[in-house]
Amino acid sequence: MTDADRHGIEDVLVDYCRMLDRMDLDGLSRLFAADCEVIFGPDPRLCASGRDNLRRSMERMWRWRRTAHHLSNVRVWSDGIDAAQAESYVHAWHEASDGTTAEVFGIYRDRLIRVRGDWRIVRREMTMNGSQGTFRVRIPQAERAAPPPDWVPPKGLDD
Repeated sequence: MTDADRHGIEDVLVDYCRMLDRMDLDGLSRLFAADCEVIFGPDPRLCASGRDNLRRSMERMWRWRRTAHHLSNVRVWSDGIDAAQAESYVHAWHEASDGTTAEVFGIYRDRLIRVRGDWRIVRREMTMNGSQGTFRVRIPQAERAAPPPDWVPPKGLDD
């Protein structure tokens, strides 16, 4: 995988956040392959198969007055000549019409393919590390190892 490929994929991931915050759903949907699969949680309203269904599904974000999606810890690796995988962390802030806010801390796991020279997301799945505020959407918990059976929490650290 070339540096140009990595930068192109990173641009797609960042553009997703930019377009979602601007509610440019046409632009957002063009970042995905026509036959994409997107899974944000177990609720069918949080899943979409196909670019057109994804665009319609993302209309649910109009329920927020404003959002700010911040991407970090981006890791990209090759999965073949015209295929790649990526993992990135997202911190998403949401403001409701009544001024209350909700935040989610999650991980996007993506598979991407090159379509006529451009990288497109063909599969996106999200897991959640945590949330705060009024965020109530059920998103699967991110993987985390359990402590060893003999582990003892340090005393006084969180007092």
